[in-house]
Amino acid sequence: MYDLNDSVAVVTGAAGLIGTHYCAALASAGATVVAVDLDEDRVRSLASSLGPRHLGVAVDITNPTSVTALREHVQQHKGHVDILVNNAAINDMVEGASHDIEASKYENYPLELFRQVIDVNVTGMFLMCQSFGPEMAKQGRGSIINIASTYGVVAPDQSLYREPDGTQSFYKGVAYPVSKGAVLMLTKYLASYWGRSGVRVNTLSPGGVENGQPDHFINTYSDRTPLGRMADAEDYAEPLLFLASDASRYMTGHNLVVDGGFTIW
Repeated sequence: MYDLNDSVAVVTGAAGLIGTHYCAALASAGATVVAVDLDEDRVRSLASSLGPRHLGVAVDITNPTSVTALREHVQQHKGHVDILVNNAAINDMVEGASHDIEASKYENYPLELFRQVIDVNVTGMFLMCQSFGPEMAKQGRGSIINIASTYGVVAPDQSLYREPDGTQSFYKGVAYPVSKGAVLMLTKYLASYWGRSGVRVNTLSPGGVENGQPDHFINTYSDRTPLGRMADAEDYAEPLLFLASDASRYMTGHNLVVDGGFTIW
């Protein structure tokens, strides 16, 4: 059911922590992967590590000219696209090198940063779907997977970001949850729009991934999660394959939440 032989999959944000696992999973299931990211060296190295048939392409997904050039490049070298994984995103993370506590507050959140996050997380996804979706509709098949987040489903619990002494050293910013909420509606819109053309559009909403955060944050997040831990990046490989493959052939417009139960309370 997860057989993706003869399929071509485009993955944005491919060089990121979870993106590399998405690419590896798709390649292992037989798909030819077109790995897309801003960092040309990293994305080409990633494609090379997957094998000779895969491509790595540097693309600015917020630039319509760059996205169009990507589509033409893929059509020239691979002929068609069957799977589109919209994974690229800007996310303010607790494991970041530094945080401006005052700027992270909603009252002070920089408009420039808000616009930048929306541009990448929503506009970039819009452009990728607008470029590749019609081609899938013409061929009568395709699976688009938009990556959202638990923070597209529930609001951030700011208490997760408190230090052990009770002080707040970081606020989860407003732009990321707002952008991921928009992803859910874009998915529903496109699922309705292209459903009769054989193009399925679904969302995958991951929970938090353990990736070098402070121990107190990992412990607090794990305590709030019914399964008692943060995710490993590889926890999302098979859910992605499920949405990409015929295993989910009668599913569209759905948000598949894979979060260890984080959003059930």
